[in-house]
Amino acid sequence: MSAELLKTPLNDLHRELGARMVEFAGYDMPVQYPAGVMKEHLHTRQHAGLFDVSHMGQILLSGPTAAQALETLVPVDIIGLPVGMQRYAFFTNESGGILDDLMVANLGNDQLMLVVNAACKHQDLAHLRKHIGGQCEITPLFEDRALLALQGPQAVTVLARLAPDVANMTFMQYTKARVIGIDCYVSRSGYTGEDGYEISVPADQAESLARRLLAEPEVAPIGLGARDSLRLEAGLCLYGNDMNTETTPIQASLLWAISKVRRVDGARAGGFPGAERIFAQHQAGAARKRVGLLPQERTPVREGAQIVDTHDNVIGAICSGGFGPTLSAPLAMGYVDAAFTALETPMWAIVRGKKVPMRVSKMPFVAPRYFRG
Repeated sequence: MSAELLKTPLNDLHRELGARMVEFAGYDMPVQYPAGVMKEHLHTRQHAGLFDVSHMGQILLSGPTAAQALETLVPVDIIGLPVGMQRYAFFTNESGGILDDLMVANLGNDQLMLVVNAACKHQDLAHLRKHIGGQCEITPLFEDRALLALQGPQAVTVLARLAPDVANMTFMQYTKARVIGIDCYVSRSGYTGEDGYEISVPADQAESLARRLLAEPEVAPIGLGARDSLRLEAGLCLYGNDMNTETTPIQASLLWAISKVRRVDGARAGGFPGAERIFAQHQAGAARKRVGLLPQERTPVREGAQIVDTHDNVIGAICSGGFGPTLSAPLAMGYVDAAFTALETPMWAIVRGKKVPMRVSKMPFVAPRYFRG
């Protein structure tokens, strides 16, 4: 008998809205609503979509050495992170593999807010407690807070009606805000490539806020299906698909996220797990890397499909793939041998025994529209 699925504070609302529910990371989550994935995806690109991401884990680090402590676990500049800003990061292991990726925000007053992936949140919490539990206070907010994402070009119009100051925020800013009388944390960020916001709200007030946002004419509820196609068009990694404990940031094409101050020639070089291997790969190159791929036929290629070269030698595998509604075409990401990573390099995916031609593409596939001011 399987364990009962966990529910977010919006579970009843999803069902009321006619969502098709599926298991995801141990939670009962909406994969789509009656409009369907295609319409939900395009609505987010054109208007504003509301996503329930309350299954993600929110963790508060507190104390005067919290930033220094967290830096020992991530290859990212946390000490230099300004108050009111957030930054993308990842936990690494001793071999340079990625334990999870996360967002880190500086709340001021010696407090950092972390948002980690749902499937990893309990092991991330254990990892933090084991390694830095003696250096700062670690408070999981898994049951206390929900997380809503309002994404799309009209997200600012909608949220500014309810909290006017959010219109002045720029990409990756993070602030406290009162939204319909509820004390929230708001970041101007997201996982779609669009402008938008993520709103951390007390769990017992999440449904009230979600209903208020959905009452706005620009907003539609969006499920996990469109969330996945939106992030894939934006070239964004999904932990467990596009990176894992066997994948280094260099292999995952995430060098941009390793802060310069933490690189081999930086002022605070290294000091995080797996630094030597990551630095070695940065200098010598990795044997395989994540690349964007555009199938040259209408056939979508899916996770796990083998990739072969002109001579049918296996040179890699697809890690994420599907149909891109904005492109009106299939798209994918995969890991391929280093010799095949140049743009426009031809290769083939094996789909049900058939060879589907592909070419290496730049990423993101759809230009991001983050608001940088």
